[in-house]
Amino acid sequence: MNAAAPTKPTDLTELTPAEYIRRHIRTVPDLPAPGVQFRDITPLLSNPRVFRVLIDQFVHRWFGARPSVVAGLDARGFILGSVVAYELGVGFVPIRKKGKLPFTTVEETYELEYGSATVELHTDAVKPGDRVVLIDDLIATGGTMMAGRKLLERLGATVVEGAAIVDLPELGGSRRLRESGLPLFTLVDFEGH
Repeated sequence: MNAAAPTKPTDLTELTPAEYIRRHIRTVPDLPAPGVQFRDITPLLSNPRVFRVLIDQFVHRWFGARPSVVAGLDARGFILGSVVAYELGVGFVPIRKKGKLPFTTVEETYELEYGSATVELHTDAVKPGDRVVLIDDLIATGGTMMAGRKLLERLGATVVEGAAIVDLPELGGSRRLRESGLPLFTLVDFEGH
């Protein structure tokens, strides 16, 4: 008689939070270009238990030393950042793509894997001395997070940490961000693009 084949653990009690989160990230091949493996976080958001585990990883990290503000990068950083800010009892600041904010802004243009982009921040979004956590879903080349950091610092805030669910270390963004002096917190790494 053959022994039963081992099953993949799917219950959080059998996995670390990072492993549990990783299992709920969908990979979509060849998006946005052939050879690219798009890491889709929407399954994390649609499952209430997984979403709670995800948010708790960030909230528990900063609960003792709360930032003044959480800033989220357009657009998935809005989803994460606003919930984390709510749970920490601090304000949330959106850093948006150019032309989306209605008030006076500062802007920063940066290079992406597939071109360039510009992000903006309201000039009254943060105050000098604010301690900010900057959050997004993924770090690839690091351009978006670096641009967000520059905007926040231009207004006198200090970015105490950058955070993301996914790091794509082969693209070098996390290395560049750390070399620039920005502490980073990521939950899972994926190889490749």
